[in-house]
Amino acid sequence: MTMTTLRPWREIAVPHEDVLKGTFQQAEFAADLSRVHDGTASPEYGDPVLFFKRTYITEGMRLLLDSVLKRITGQGGDPVIQLQTAFGGGKTHTMLAVYHLARGTVPASDLQGIPPILDAAGVIDLPKARVVVIDGTRLSPNMPDKRGSVKVRTMWGDLAWQLGGEEAYAQIQEADESGTSPGKETLARLLAQYAPCVILMDELVAYIRQFDEKTKLAGGTYGSNITFMQALTEATKAVPNAVLLASLPESDQEAGLGQGVAALHTLEHYFARVQALWKPVAAEEAFEIVRRRLFAEITNTAAVETVCRSFAHLYITSGPEFPRETQESRYYDRLVKAYPIHPEVFDRLYEDWSSLENFQRTRGVLKLMAKVIHRLWKDGNNDLLILPGSLPLYDGDTRNEMIYYLPQGWDPVVERDIDGDRAGTTEIESRDTRFGSVQACRRVARTVFLGSAPGTPNRMMQGIEQERVLLGSIQPGQQTSVFRDALHRLSDRLYYLNSADNRYWFDTRPNLRREMEERKKRFDEKDDVIPAIADGVKKAVSKGIFDGIHIFTVSGDIPDDSALRLVVLPPHAHYGKSDVQMATICAAEYIKHRGDQPRHRQNRLIFLAADAENVRLLTDHIRSMLAWESIVSDYKNKRIVLDNLMGDNAANNLDMARRTVARTIRETYRWLLVPIQELDAGRVSPDIAWESYSINPGAENPVKEIERVLKENEALIAEWSPIHLSNLLKRWFWTDETTDMKAGEFWENTCRYLYLPRLLNRDVLKRTIEVGADTKDYFGLAAGKDGEKYIDFTFGKGRRSVVVDDSLLLIEPAAAAAYEESIRPPETPYPVDTPFGGSESHEGSTVVTSGGSFPVPTPTPAGTSSVKTRFYGSVEVDPITAKMAFGQIVDEVVAQFTSRPNTTVTIKVEISAVDKKGFDENLQRAVRENSALLKIAPAEFERE
Repeated sequence: MTMTTLRPWREIAVPHEDVLKGTFQQAEFAADLSRVHDGTASPEYGDPVLFFKRTYITEGMRLLLDSVLKRITGQGGDPVIQLQTAFGGGKTHTMLAVYHLARGTVPASDLQGIPPILDAAGVIDLPKARVVVIDGTRLSPNMPDKRGSVKVRTMWGDLAWQLGGEEAYAQIQEADESGTSPGKETLARLLAQYAPCVILMDELVAYIRQFDEKTKLAGGTYGSNITFMQALTEATKAVPNAVLLASLPESDQEAGLGQGVAALHTLEHYFARVQALWKPVAAEEAFEIVRRRLFAEITNTAAVETVCRSFAHLYITSGPEFPRETQESRYYDRLVKAYPIHPEVFDRLYEDWSSLENFQRTRGVLKLMAKVIHRLWKDGNNDLLILPGSLPLYDGDTRNEMIYYLPQGWDPVVERDIDGDRAGTTEIESRDTRFGSVQACRRVARTVFLGSAPGTPNRMMQGIEQERVLLGSIQPGQQTSVFRDALHRLSDRLYYLNSADNRYWFDTRPNLRREMEERKKRFDEKDDVIPAIADGVKKAVSKGIFDGIHIFTVSGDIPDDSALRLVVLPPHAHYGKSDVQMATICAAEYIKHRGDQPRHRQNRLIFLAADAENVRLLTDHIRSMLAWESIVSDYKNKRIVLDNLMGDNAANNLDMARRTVARTIRETYRWLLVPIQELDAGRVSPDIAWESYSINPGAENPVKEIERVLKENEALIAEWSPIHLSNLLKRWFWTDETTDMKAGEFWENTCRYLYLPRLLNRDVLKRTIEVGADTKDYFGLAAGKDGEKYIDFTFGKGRRSVVVDDSLLLIEPAAAAAYEESIRPPETPYPVDTPFGGSESHEGSTVVTSGGSFPVPTPTPAGTSSVKTRFYGSVEVDPITAKMAFGQIVDEVVAQFTSRPNTTVTIKVEISAVDKKGFDENLQRAVRENSALLKIAPAEFERE
């Protein structure tokens, strides 16, 4: 289900007029029983029809009204009911429901929710009852109240006057004037005379705690008032159609100090004998109470169910991302009941905020949510539900309403960290559109605030879990990963946000992050930050293919030799998209100079530079890491005092900072700069040009990634073809006058000149020469030159284990061929006396084998010189391995003679092949053509 098919809450649930206009007053949320009784209350409380229309009859209230109905109709019911709930828990509101129902000023059928209660109680004709309202905050212990022609001084005088005016007052006048309590019999007669009657006593403790034992006031004494309450409860029990409802505070703290606590305990003792204790509002019933009071009736139930079903589906499909209770089917029912407010808002307010001393359970929620809804409606909020993440803490009224109940110091927390134009959340969202597009940071921070602010000081387990943060922030169609990442980002950045064991909370005490931020300013860039960056780069970039890695090294300390070196430039020499590239300017100085001296081997340096856009971020991360290191060090050495949780947080933050630095270094140092000199019209440009390559910061091994990038872009050559070597020699070094080139000198040139290839090392050139020596296509080789004569000359004959130095000559192929021809001896014919396979050699003959034919020396006559002037040899070779064997013969034997200037060497090869099945025409044709090409003659086939 997509967001486009779901309607926001403002299109389905319309707030009441006073909420929309913001004209509600705080007093309107405090139901005042006396003002209703006097007829001065607002219509929503004073008008019975409107009151019940906006009142949700909870199960507790239904049972209480049922009992009252039975009592005033003489059908049973509880005579005395004590309403004892948390502060702001709906006591007075419940009394108002009894008040309007018992007085019967309008037909019961007009009161929403009442007819089913009458039917259940079996009441057809509801009698009108006399209703007495005694409000302890309105009575004065020492100021008689003028009623008609009499002055009422005490609670019992007020009770009698409200029951029957002067006639009823006359029955207890003496007790009222003397301040002594009438007996229970007198009270019982009075109640029976004016029954059915309902007595509502609100704020009773607030009145009685004003008396003491020693001082007698117009309203009596402490003892007389306590005695009156005991007598009244007993009298009410004796009258079948009389009922007493009294509200008592739930705790000593709400009762007040000293006498208030004593009065509460005494009244609880007396009421316990006859009371029916009742707690009006269950937690989930508060949903409907708030909705009735703040919103007009919702008629589009289908749209409500669609929205709630989409939330339930989100929670079930995401599973562990959200709290366990969201996986139950009944959570959908909670969503529907609480609509348009998310149940998590109620849970946090009723479970956490209601524990605060001044927060009134129902009244406080109504007052806060009225401000929230007014601001959201005014700002055009289009959330599907009003979630904890929707709370407009940027609004002064809403923020003040919430922090009013909290200890001092929360205003800067909200303003700096949570919500508003200057908050850290807003700043992060403005820089990261991934968060800003859904207000992820602000919604997450508001949720954490709602769930943690009231309970932080006293809880054993601080804060709320990540899954509950997500529950209060995310709507269908949004990705949980965005909000999860936002939470982690805030945990890294905000001053007042704390985290531990997957729980998050705000606190008025600055967390260690503020200490860290302050310490960040202490570190000097030159002495602290740059060395730390260098250390991080050193850990990231190992030696690998490079002979040396130089991190932020001055040019004078980098050797000018043939070793391949990676120079890591300092952060200020960064590379980016700007017109002025500091990296290339700095690197050019390294290329041109070694300290005060010119650098000769310029082609052996490759540079690694920082990305210009990341340098500032890296510097900030380095400072953070150094700050965390100093905090952890001071904590371990007892230079600062931290609790265990903060100590663990500091250690965790240090680990995280180190990981962040390691990642940021890879993301920052990602530019490879390779110097080159370009050719222009066949001439080498005098200016240095730069090729830049970006390396992957996510590579597992950075130096391997550098090697891959260099090789793939041919900025570094590890394997080279002889054709490229030959072409370079032809282009730059072989001329009409100079047809040979020293291999060592060529290697030195590749180290010096930026227009030549950059070889990994000398071995690359060695292997290339060895491969190229196998053919006459590229170059000839010699071990030196004596005048015009090449020493150890070879051409097209493989040579192994060559040494790349100045004695090894690379000879231009045409010149090598001409030289080879010049040293070839004239052919001397020798008769062949012994056919192939002959067993003897004779004077003047030639032995011919598959390995070659060699002249046979003539025996020296007796008496002549014994100096040996001729050599011959004969060998048979396996035709399968003939090529390799013949090469060995040439290298090991023939080369001994060819290296002598005046030695004539003749080699002839005889090939004989026999196949009894015969040779087909294709093979014969191929052999003849190849033989003609290779000048093999004769080359004929014959029959045996």
